[in-house]
Amino acid sequence: MSFDGTFTHAMVHELSKQLTGGRVAKISQPYPNEVMLTVRSQSKNYPLLLSAHPSYARIQITEIPYANPATPTNFTMMLRKYLDGAILAELVQVDNDRIVRLNFNTRNELGDRQRISLVLEMMGRHSNLFLLDLGDQRILDLIKHVNPDQNRVRPLLPGATYQAPPAQNMINPFVSATNIEALVHDFPAAEVLAKQLQMTFQGLAHDTALLLARALHNNSQSVGENFHAFFSQFDQPVPTLTENAAGKTAFSAIAIHDSTVRSQTFPSLSQLLDFFYQDRAERERVNEQAGNLIHIVRNELKKNRTKLKKLQETLAESDHADEYRIKGELLTTYLGQVTRGMKEIELPNFYDDNHPLKITLSNQIGPSQNAQKYFNRYQKLKNAVAYVNEQLAKTEAEINYLANIQAQIELANPKDINEIRLELQQQGYIRLPKTKSRKKPRLQISQPEQFHASDGTLISVGKNNLQNDKLTLHTANKNDIWLHVKNLPGSHVIIHQANPQEQTLTEAALLAAYFSKARASASVPVDYVPVKKIRKPNGAKPGFVIYEGQRTLFVTPDEHIVDQLRG
Repeated sequence: MSFDGTFTHAMVHELSKQLTGGRVAKISQPYPNEVMLTVRSQSKNYPLLLSAHPSYARIQITEIPYANPATPTNFTMMLRKYLDGAILAELVQVDNDRIVRLNFNTRNELGDRQRISLVLEMMGRHSNLFLLDLGDQRILDLIKHVNPDQNRVRPLLPGATYQAPPAQNMINPFVSATNIEALVHDFPAAEVLAKQLQMTFQGLAHDTALLLARALHNNSQSVGENFHAFFSQFDQPVPTLTENAAGKTAFSAIAIHDSTVRSQTFPSLSQLLDFFYQDRAERERVNEQAGNLIHIVRNELKKNRTKLKKLQETLAESDHADEYRIKGELLTTYLGQVTRGMKEIELPNFYDDNHPLKITLSNQIGPSQNAQKYFNRYQKLKNAVAYVNEQLAKTEAEINYLANIQAQIELANPKDINEIRLELQQQGYIRLPKTKSRKKPRLQISQPEQFHASDGTLISVGKNNLQNDKLTLHTANKNDIWLHVKNLPGSHVIIHQANPQEQTLTEAALLAAYFSKARASASVPVDYVPVKKIRKPNGAKPGFVIYEGQRTLFVTPDEHIVDQLRG
């Protein structure tokens, strides 16, 4: 089931019980399209997510942690101005549409009563979140400003009067069952009936309409009774996650009776959505937070790989440098046989009596100049070898570093992206914003993620190069155990114990494999060694260390075990 009108109905019903009468205690906007309201209700804090994301728009209570930006957005400041300390009077769904109104009672600067509304429209790429003055329906602000030339249907800018999206002229199925008997009679096939139901009743996604079509054919009751029984389920939802034979998952507000899918139920709709959206939404948030980082790293990788190829070609050519020397010597020896204007000549080869050597000439220069040209080419290639080898080493190190950054972005949580951006600024890949101060920004390094082995031993995992360096070189004890996936980009992992049990060592190795480029692989080699044997070469890039005396474990990453260790 999609987050359609029926799911919205069930969600509003659930949230109303938990939040109505609660006070807004905290407001933040951790991501561009999403707002978090912490509502204090029934002696508990509820983090309410209001998402106007183009793909994952939704409203729910979420337990997924998030990091606040250092500087609040203008929209956040407006929300705090009008809603800080406000009382949530009601949550209302507009008909059976994907529009939810959160109406608040508050007081303005003069102490007068004021009614403010947050209107969340969950409509794909047109999703938006409005802050309204309920007195005159004026838009105080909205999370996405849209210029009039981009939307001529209604104004989407602060100061304009709020207008609801154009009406669909459909029937709210929670209010009326008009025409249902005629539809079932005229369209007996479930697939065809489902399409007609979508065209008649408001807020039905295709999967919901198909479930309804099948339910209407229950012969034990009348069509009208089947219709009302189906929609009554959404007032007492059974949050359900289903997985089909192909591994595709879906969520539903009602129980799914289908032997072809596996199902799992959750205590609440919000917990269901947390489980369903965690990986999907987190990855999308990382892409949003990363901004142009992915583009910059890809371009730098492409540039360095092209450079590496050219250097390798130059080095391969230098292997044949002696051929240019021999040709120069032969031309000098037989200079009298060479005349200006010749394009090639075949001369005896005193290094190989049985095979004369054919030599290409330039017809624009004289014999001695042709000979000198070959000597110059020989000398240039010989001189280039040392430089090319030096550049090859630097370029390979650059590629390894960038590949490591790319892997970190792929594995990162949204809160990790800012540190990666700061690191790239420090390394010169991103231009620093122009400021009066010439000082580079100070790197505020967050704490690595912490896990606990089965025996309670603390295990720390660095999630980016800055965390890796701090964890390995400054935080870890010299006798702690350091782990890293072998020959691939990945996190530094520290077991905070000198002699860990075998199971603890295996669990830490599993974490090292999971937080690496080899996350989706089987039998991943992981090196481990005491921290005292780790060394960082002078001038090395962030996150790069060398070590010796390591031992190797082979493990298979398992997300379920990672979650257990995290808990």
